[in-house]
Amino acid sequence: MRLAKLSAAAVLAASIPAAAQTPDFSKVEIKSEIVAPGVAVLFGAGGNIGLSYGEDGSVLIDDQFAPLTDKIVAAVAAVGAKPVKYLVNTHWHYDHTGGNENLGKTGVTIFAHENVRVRLLAGSSSGPTATPPAPPAALPVVTYQDGVSFHLNGDRIDAIGTKGGHTDGDTALYWRKANVLHTGDLMMNGLGFPFIDTNSGGNALNLVHTLDHLIKITNPQTKIIPGHGPVGTQADLIAWRGMIAQSIELIRARKAKGQNLEAVLADNPLKPLEKPKAFINADTFAKAIWASLDAKPAPAHKH
Repeated sequence: MRLAKLSAAAVLAASIPAAAQTPDFSKVEIKSEIVAPGVAVLFGAGGNIGLSYGEDGSVLIDDQFAPLTDKIVAAVAAVGAKPVKYLVNTHWHYDHTGGNENLGKTGVTIFAHENVRVRLLAGSSSGPTATPPAPPAALPVVTYQDGVSFHLNGDRIDAIGTKGGHTDGDTALYWRKANVLHTGDLMMNGLGFPFIDTNSGGNALNLVHTLDHLIKITNPQTKIIPGHGPVGTQADLIAWRGMIAQSIELIRARKAKGQNLEAVLADNPLKPLEKPKAFINADTFAKAIWASLDAKPAPAHKH
């Protein structure tokens, strides 16, 4: 099995402090939680995995790291699900796509936003998401811009292509009947500031617009599977959006007054919103917001 290069992003995915060592995958346990009938979430050492299962087969949402594939497949079977038929990547980061090659070689059909395929093909040699180019079996074979819908297991699952929030290839998935939303890393529940991967087309302002859309299609009873952290609710999503919007306005106001980035960082206006030992600190998020304010906004959502 192929093991992608690990870095700080892998440490986040394993939910351990940034100073800790690379996780020992042999000790990782894949735990499952039933979110709704026919819908489960799997927790391990990477992005939270969504699972749709039933008579039509299983759809996996993300697949963590390559060394965990056998454990993930076993966890799918343990909830009574059929073998994985389809895989959807919420974005290209390797703590969400590390198992692509293993699953692709078994005949699983991989779906993702067009930019996921582009970035997996290219790989990255720098930054916290550094990873080599992906082999053919790891690549999505069905791609989209605005999204695609799956009609199976007694539900309609809308894979919603978004406009450059966490990266430029994010997908959120909504189960209409089960009333479950998987956000990928558009939301990280209870883990502090978001990771805006500006090197991969991420943009904090676009993230707020995307979250507005996700809030609009959900309701107070919706169960939300975040990219990292525990299952949440629409209230958690609204609070997450509010924190990000507040942070943007704090930086925007100082930029409008003529402060440069160095002065803003010295003032540290986001410090009161920072969580202890969070993966993304106030300075990192402030820099991402600054870059986002300078960038061209993405087009509005069509959904």
